[in-house]
Amino acid sequence: MFVTLWEFFYGHFFRFWMKWLLRQMTGKCELQRIFDTYVGAQRTHRIENSLTYSKNKILQKATQVIQSEVDRCVEDIMKEKNINPEKDTSFKICMRTCLLQITGYKQLYLDVESVRKKPYDSDNLQHEKLLLKLWNLLMPTKKLTARISKQWADIGFQGDDPKTDFRGMGILGLINLVYSYAIVGINLTEMAYSLLKNEALKSHLYNCVPGVPTMEHFHQFYCYLVYEFDKFWFQEEPESIMYFNLYREKFHEKIKGLLMDCNVALTLKM
Repeated sequence: MFVTLWEFFYGHFFRFWMKWLLRQMTGKCELQRIFDTYVGAQRTHRIENSLTYSKNKILQKATQVIQSEVDRCVEDIMKEKNINPEKDTSFKICMRTCLLQITGYKQLYLDVESVRKKPYDSDNLQHEKLLLKLWNLLMPTKKLTARISKQWADIGFQGDDPKTDFRGMGILGLINLVYSYAIVGINLTEMAYSLLKNEALKSHLYNCVPGVPTMEHFHQFYCYLVYEFDKFWFQEEPESIMYFNLYREKFHEKIKGLLMDCNVALTLKM
């Protein structure tokens, strides 16, 4: 109850007067003060919050524009906030970078979700070719005797037909598996997807990508998870594979903890 009241009064009264007072003291708007004070993900997070909670409709809509509209949007923001580009020469560049990151993250989620929603289709030739490519990558010296075969268990699938294992991750699970190993890989795809969906990946991507995050960056993060989970599994030394879910959650919590650091940048270190 107290928290709700505080959020209401802060959002509707206190924040407005605090911003007004600071502008009178510094001669700069909140956006300019953020650029002067913060860098990396901290800067982008604060810019995103400032725009989202602004009472100005132009600023509110700035986080929803598409990439081709970013430059015009920056000009609109500068005009709305009376920012002189000759006096504040870096504002335009900084705002453009932040908007590309913010809108790019939203588009990345939509792109990943679009692929995830496509179920594996055994009648789709491209899907079948990708599945056979997975087999050839992981078992280059062993020929697959049939499309439906118990051999699939050799690379971690649970049944004779791998399509039944993709379930909620759809074709996205198979695309990522080209870099990984069956059920473990699908679980890590789900982990990467859920972290993206819950916006936990923002700091990582904002720090690592000085512009628009793409599917390639999502796949890179997935590869990071695969590599780190492999190390984590052998370090923990589980008694058997039956404890997989327990250690998966333990690893998930570890990654979430790392992502809470606003300076985080998770990259492969081999």
